[in-house]
This record gives sequence, C-alpha cells and structure tokens, in this order.
Amino acid sequence: MNIIERLELNRTTRRQFLNTSGKAVAATALTSAIALPGYTAGNDNINVALIGCGGRGTGAAANALATQSGPIRLIAMADVFKERLATSYEALKGAADKVETGIERRVGGFAPSQVDVPPERRFLGFEAYQKAMDCLKPGDVVILTTPVAFRWVHFRYAIEKGLNVFMEKPISLDGPTTRRMLELGEQSVKKNLKVGVGLMCRHCKARWELYDRIKQGQIGEILTLRSYRLGGPAGVAGPKTDNLSELLYQVQKYLGFMWASGGVFHDYVAHNVDECCWMKDAWPVRAEGMGSRCYRGDAVDQNFDHYSIEYTFVDGTKLFLNSRYMPGCRGEFASYAHGTKGMAVISTFMHTPAKCRIYRGQEISKANLEWAFPQPEPNPYQPEWDHLIEANRQDKPFNEVKRGAEAALVVAMGRKAVHTGQTVTFEEMLSDAHEFAPGVDRFSMDSPAPVQPGPDGRYPMPQPGRLEDREF
Repeated sequence: MNIIERLELNRTTRRQFLNTSGKAVAATALTSAIALPGYTAGNDNINVALIGCGGRGTGAAANALATQSGPIRLIAMADVFKERLATSYEALKGAADKVETGIERRVGGFAPSQVDVPPERRFLGFEAYQKAMDCLKPGDVVILTTPVAFRWVHFRYAIEKGLNVFMEKPISLDGPTTRRMLELGEQSVKKNLKVGVGLMCRHCKARWELYDRIKQGQIGEILTLRSYRLGGPAGVAGPKTDNLSELLYQVQKYLGFMWASGGVFHDYVAHNVDECCWMKDAWPVRAEGMGSRCYRGDAVDQNFDHYSIEYTFVDGTKLFLNSRYMPGCRGEFASYAHGTKGMAVISTFMHTPAKCRIYRGQEISKANLEWAFPQPEPNPYQPEWDHLIEANRQDKPFNEVKRGAEAALVVAMGRKAVHTGQTVTFEEMLSDAHEFAPGVDRFSMDSPAPVQPGPDGRYPMPQPGRLEDREF
C-alpha cells in the first residue's frame, strides 16, 4: 500500500474520529471513470499559480516544480506587497537547477524554464488571487499561502474554477471559518479536486512507521502525550510606521494579530497537535489551559508569551502542550507518547528529521532503546508535493481539508481555553460564533483593519476570566 492509499485510510468523520481508536476507511463515491475537473491525465502539463509569496509560499512553489511525475510550470503569482512578490520570483529563479543533495533534501531540482511568470502575470492587491487563478485551466494547481484569514476566500474561488489546491496550515482561525472550510472541503470532494494541506508530517516515513508500531501495541495503550515548542520571541509587532496603511501593517505582521493568523500560537503548534493526535487516532474533546503576557517591550501585538494546555480525549487520555516565545529560556521542539509498556519519541527537534524512537519504560536512555528509524530519513516537504501531484495525474482520491480543518479547530480550542480561562470543548469551539475577520472577502487596499489600536497604541488583548465568551 502506497502512502496516498494510507492517507486515504486515515481520513474519518469528526464523530468517528472522536470515538474510534482505529482507522476508518473513507468513503469515496466518486470513481476515476467520472471525468471531473480535478483530474489531469498522465503527462499533461500542469500549470501552477502562487497566491501569497512569502517564504512558505516560495518554498511550496519550489517543491511543486521539483516533482518528477510530468511537466509542471509556475505561470502566475499574486501578493499584496510588490517587494515580496519580486523577492519570491527572484528566489525561485535563483533556486532553479540547484539540487540539494542527500536523502534529507528539502527541495529537489527544477529548470529555470519552469518559472514562467512574465510581468503581466504578476498580480498585486487583495483581488490579485482571482487574476492569478484566472490564468489556470481546470485541473491545474493553485498554492494558497497567504495569512490564514484569507484561506476560505481563496479556496472558494479555486473550487469555482475547478482547480486542485495546496494550502498551507493552518486552514481556519475560529468556529465560523472552520465550519466554512469543512463545507468547502465537502464541495471540493464532490468536484473530485485534489487538495493538500501543509501538515507535511503526515507524509513522513519515520512517523508512518512509528504510527504502525504504536498500532501494533509496541508501547501498549497510550495514556499521555506531551508536546513542546519552546523558543525565542515570535509574533512580535512593534508600533506601526507611517509608510503602511493600518490594514497592510497588520497583514505584514500577521503573526501578531488574531484576525490574520490566529496568533503565533495558532500558527506555531499546528504540527505538534496534529502529529500527537495522529498517533492517538483521535481528536481531544476538551481543553483547559493558562498563559500570560510577561514582557514584550514596546510590542503592541495580541500574543501571550506562553501557553500551557491540557487536552483530554474521550477515553481520558491527556495531551499536554506547552509553547513559549521568551528569550533566555530552555528550548525544546519535540513530541512524545507514553504508553503502558513504553514510550515513543514522535519528533526530536523541529519537524524533520523526526528521529522517531521507541523505548522500554518511560525513560529515554540508550539502554532502554527498542527501535529507531534509520537515519538519514527523507524530508517530508517534498513527498507531500509528490503525493499530491501523483494523485492528480493518476486520478486518485486525495483531499486533506477535513483533517486540516479539524486540526486547526483543536489548536483554536486550546487557544480559546487559555485566552478566556475557561474549559472549551470540541463541539463548543466548532459552534463558536466569534468570527475574527468578518468581511475579509471584501477587503481592498482602502479597507479598515479588523482591529484598531487604542489610545495607548496597543491592540485588544485576551483577558482571561474577564472576557469569557470571546478571545479579545
């Protein structure tokens, strides 16, 4: 069974995922005999458009161009910042023909001719995404890597155009946008569109083998999961300068604003939560947590400096998640699973290499080591693109929207628990009415920003215990 088929087996409904301890086979009513827009046959050329030209978008475009299953070109780009688009274009041109060596390479090689974006196909503004997608034909691929606030807007247009999609995580911010993405995901499945979500750890060979070993009972029944992203300052936004409008300033500093990104926590721990819940084969049903804003100098953003969350699964299993963005503190970026017979290292440092391992008992030591994935291991950033394009060319079911939306909702559930000081359940978060950026689909360069600074120049902050039904 190849990894695309295994990914399909790992798709479940929300209710099944809350109550099952095993994989459920996803129903796929559509068959390859039905000629629907999402299918690009054989070696037909695939054109790609990039919407959001920051570092992650540029990297995703490079991975797309490095796939080896047939001809593929980048033909259009869109952003709201001229300088960022130009930098991305030059970086892609410069990266062409530079093949990273070794199994751990993040990007394979591609030819300069695959970056075919003349000035007339480089679009600027909040409506630029439409112009870029209009350059594509049904079955082509669009990359959505803007701040997450715009994800549902761009995805909706991609579905209308019959385009296959790669979208960066997270894919939703709050209850309303999660519900919207789940609905759009269903529409994309009905149209046979292939949709990848940038939770690339699900395409990691080391984690897949660890998952199989956990399912075989090598660490026994999972009782506790732990995950950490402890690092230096992040999501910091200083006072706005005069050369940008309020809206563009907040888009530029998107990790500092809840409406644009969900905040630095929402962006940073997406992989931690997803990989832990994958090993458990379930989403938690409730969250409690705490955090605070300690010292951020003259920063005016909306973030806390640290978040500590206790997630509870339906069977009582706990996931403890800790994230901190403060200087001078101990750093860690890893996830662990503890079972009745032993413990597993899900990830060791950052996203890759995972260096997955299993130990007897609960202590990490050479004497207790039972299994370790052989090193070096493949970097999952390229395989996630290989699998998406392979599914496109071979017309295999491939749609990660539901899982991506539910993973984002679980992160939001923990975030809201911290920001409000309350217990928040999965169902409560899904039905939550607070939409961080209403009307984002109508934004123009002249639109007001969704949040405005107060007289002291600072933006609305979470107030645990005071604001109990909304986060700011």
